[in-house]
Amino acid sequence: MATVEASGRDGKGQGVETSVTYYRLEEVAKRNTLEEIWLVIHGRVYDITRFLNEHPGGEEVLLEQAGADASESFEDVGHSSDAREMLKQYYIGDVHPNDLKPESGSKDPSKDGMCKSCWSYWIFPILGAVLLGFLYRYYTSESRSS
Repeated sequence: MATVEASGRDGKGQGVETSVTYYRLEEVAKRNTLEEIWLVIHGRVYDITRFLNEHPGGEEVLLEQAGADASESFEDVGHSSDAREMLKQYYIGDVHPNDLKPESGSKDPSKDGMCKSCWSYWIFPILGAVLLGFLYRYYTSESRSS
């Protein structure tokens, strides 16, 4: 765990002291019991121990994700804006920058440039269909002339 102090200015021109506590993923992974449950959602660490009995989806859902990055599961469920607002009260810090995964953007290969040969997915079937068409015409015309 590391704490970093940062100073800045709020909208009123006054200096504001904020401190961010960083947690390593190994430390978060240890917090996966009924006595203490931590989750990582979008690089932020939450202690949801007090929320365990209140969760509408049941405590089992939270226990499955305990001590791990639950960002994908959190988004897949489609939590409401109220749930996202409620999450703020359980915030305890951020994941250490060295443990953050680089964001790859979308998972669609056509959008992130990872698929260098995507054209082969559509060009080969088209060429195959054209070739079959020519072969069909060739053999049907040959059978008529014989």
